Amino acid sequence: MLNAHNITVSFAGEDLFSGITFKLDAGNRVGLVGKNGAGKSTLLKIIAKEQEYDKGTLALEKDIKIGFLKQDIDFVKGRTVLEEAYEAFTEIKEIEKKLEEVNIALAERTDYESESYHQLMVDLNDLTHHYEVIGGYNYQGNTEKILQGLGFTRKDFNQLTDTFSGGWRMRIELAKLLLQNNDILLLDEPTNHLDIESIIWLEEFLKKYTGAIMLVSHDKMFLDNVTNRTIEISLGKIYDYKYPYSKYLIQRKELKEKQLQAQKNQEKEIKHTEQLIEKFRAKANKAAMAQSLIKKLKRVERIEVDADDNAVMKVRFPMSVQPGKVVVEAKNVGKSYGDNQVLSNVNLLIERSSKIAFVGQNGQGKTTLAKIIVNEIPFDGDLKLGHNVQIGYFAQNQAEYLNGDKTVLQTMEDASTDGNRVKVRDMLGAFLFSGDDVEKKVKVLSGGERNRLALCKMLLSPFNMLVMDEPTNHLDIASKNVLKQALNTFEGTLIIVSHDRDFLQGLTTTVYEFKDGNIKEYLGDIDYYLEEHKLENLREVEKKTTEIKVKDTSAKENYQRTKQQQKQRKKLQNKLANVEKNIADLERELANIDMDLLDGQKYDELTKNPDFFSNYQAKKKTLDTLMVEWETLHEQLEENQN
Repeated sequence: MLNAHNITVSFAGEDLFSGITFKLDAGNRVGLVGKNGAGKSTLLKIIAKEQEYDKGTLALEKDIKIGFLKQDIDFVKGRTVLEEAYEAFTEIKEIEKKLEEVNIALAERTDYESESYHQLMVDLNDLTHHYEVIGGYNYQGNTEKILQGLGFTRKDFNQLTDTFSGGWRMRIELAKLLLQNNDILLLDEPTNHLDIESIIWLEEFLKKYTGAIMLVSHDKMFLDNVTNRTIEISLGKIYDYKYPYSKYLIQRKELKEKQLQAQKNQEKEIKHTEQLIEKFRAKANKAAMAQSLIKKLKRVERIEVDADDNAVMKVRFPMSVQPGKVVVEAKNVGKSYGDNQVLSNVNLLIERSSKIAFVGQNGQGKTTLAKIIVNEIPFDGDLKLGHNVQIGYFAQNQAEYLNGDKTVLQTMEDASTDGNRVKVRDMLGAFLFSGDDVEKKVKVLSGGERNRLALCKMLLSPFNMLVMDEPTNHLDIASKNVLKQALNTFEGTLIIVSHDRDFLQGLTTTVYEFKDGNIKEYLGDIDYYLEEHKLENLREVEKKTTEIKVKDTSAKENYQRTKQQQKQRKKLQNKLANVEKNIADLERELANIDMDLLDGQKYDELTKNPDFFSNYQAKKKTLDTLMVEWETLHEQLEENQN
């Protein structure tokens, strides 16, 4: 499908990567990994033909369709969620427009026996057939199914995309890609804005995908569940293994150990040869042998050990001033968005130096309470901060607040004070922005680099309490580990919203579970919390929510509801089968008529009847009505099954 050979990309005279060579075949599900700024997103853009490369060749099979999910998405304003998702079907929309034009022309004209009218009938037949072949009668149902899989409800379908956050707009873009039947899917951090249920749904979808996939992700579990091959970009080179991420790490380690051993043995042999050369060189009768050994030594290809990129950011969160014993006290706090009551009667007392994790299903109020604590949104009830409390807040979309037209250095200098301006360059260096990197515009940075810059900028203001909402989004695995270490040594109060068990392990000592508008405290770390729920990971917390609600209802109510649903389902299935039969009969009848109209002799016989064309149009209208009824019944049946 795709063959990349010796691809090289340079910025400002320096190679980002060079000599990149690999093949991509159908069924390959590649995890593209590496540090932030290694060139992962750049490689995806090159494959998608959105960026040029300096050297090498990139060959694609003819008519290969590529879908590319980028980190930054531009939307046309004024479209609903459904309208935007339907943009995936360019060809279908074009044929719908042509069908509408032909049908209008047929309805307005009365010159039934003219050649041009006859041509319209031929066009209608061709367009209808092609429309059916490319899935014109199924695309709306498929669209709704995909959108629901990614977390949208039917109420959301007719909402304008402008009213949704960047994360939800990314889901719409992802839905469009999944609907397009692309041969190659390029996904740049697809899980960053998805809740656990949507991630699990996406995993199952990608496992069944028959084309090729190349995805960038720092979610180890997602990589292990989806990919069957790993390509790492490190220090400008690639390492290609036919294993998912965790197995790749083991193979990479074993290979390096073998390289080190082979290098050690070779160095030992070279040293022995050099000693022989020195010994023989001084003797006239051994000079020829010495020269032979020298030539042999020159021909030896030195074994190299793959270099590791060990550069990591240096993060330390210093305490500003010592706060009072109680840092947050909340009484009867509530928050609703319209009719949706997210939090109700929340009571909370947080003491200084607490390390707290907020966990639970998306939409249960974790981010909402974090925003209430930092006084970013209005709320009901009472919440007070303690004496001398100074909050540092890292929002889920923190990097979006950065000005893309400013340089890295300008971003920091504009946020600095007279007291810390002289430290800006040193701080940037600690976050791996050194040399010419500080002159880069923010808009050219990768998602992980922007998050690093946002973290660095946050350190310009003093704080003794840190509230962080999904801070590991976009961060590579090495940076996650460094951030975790820095948070472990932070002496202040920490509140962290995350669904990353690896990140939370050993980081917090208290867990607050958010569920049904309330919160429940667990005095222990994330492992204790999961043990209490008899779960293996945070994914299962969100998966189990629905099951728990079902178990809470009485057996009698559950039985009656199931019985009623089965009765209703049977009724809908019978109606649907009847409508489908009528549609099939009518389509067959119309197809036969269309074929007869193409035959000159049969055309004359048919059109002798003055009511022929009005009857013909009536049949088509009946078919349209049946299609609408089929769609409605299909939706009702789907809701019943859900």
